[in-house]
Amino acid sequence: GLPPNCRQVLLVTSADGTSNCAGLRLLEREADNAWKQLGDVIPVTLGRNGLAWGLGEHQSPPTPNFRIKREGDGCSPAGVFRLPFAFGDAPAVDCKLNYIPITETLLAVDDLQSRFYNQIVDSAQVTKDWTSTERMKREDGLYRWGIMVAHNPANTPGAGSCIFIHLWRGPGQPTTGCTAMSEEHLFRVLRWLDPALEPRLVQWIA
Repeated sequence: GLPPNCRQVLLVTSADGTSNCAGLRLLEREADNAWKQLGDVIPVTLGRNGLAWGLGEHQSPPTPNFRIKREGDGCSPAGVFRLPFAFGDAPAVDCKLNYIPITETLLAVDDLQSRFYNQIVDSAQVTKDWTSTERMKREDGLYRWGIMVAHNPANTPGAGSCIFIHLWRGPGQPTTGCTAMSEEHLFRVLRWLDPALEPRLVQWIA
C-alpha cells in the first residue's frame, strides 16, 4: 500500500491483534530503495482493545476473522495511512508538517449524523450540526502535541473517526483508538517527519 514516492514510514507492530502495547520504528528509504531503521524501537500504546482493520491507502482485504474498525470500538486502525498535519495547544515544535494550533473552539467531530464526521473543525467558523464531539484543547494535556492520522479519508459514517498520534498517559496505558507515546519520543517523530518524503503510518501485527 505504500506509494512509490514514500520515503519515510512510522512502522507500528503489535504482538497480536488484542494487545494495547506496541513498538514503533522509524524507517527511511535509501537511494537504493532499501529501508533503514533509525534509532531504537519506541514504545507506544494502542487502543484498549488492540487493532482492527482500518480504512486507509492499503488495498488488500483484511485477514480472515480480523476485526473491522468501527466507531467507538476502542481499537487502533491497522493498515497504511497518510499523516497530513501536526497540531498542538502549545507553541509549534520544530517540525516540517503543517502545524495547526489548538484553540478553545477546535473540535473533533464523532457524530455519525454530522456532515463534519471524522473532521477537526473550528466551531466558531461553521454551523453546528452535531451532538457529539471531542474538545481538542484537553485538560489532561494529551493533545499538547500530536499528528493527524488520515484514517477513513472518505469520512464514512461509523467507520471510525479522529485518529491521532499523541502523548500517552504513561507506559502501558491504552488509548481509545489512537497511538500514543512519551513527549520525548513524540518530539523526535515530529522533528523527523518531512512531508516532502511522503511519510506514512503503517500499523500491523508483527
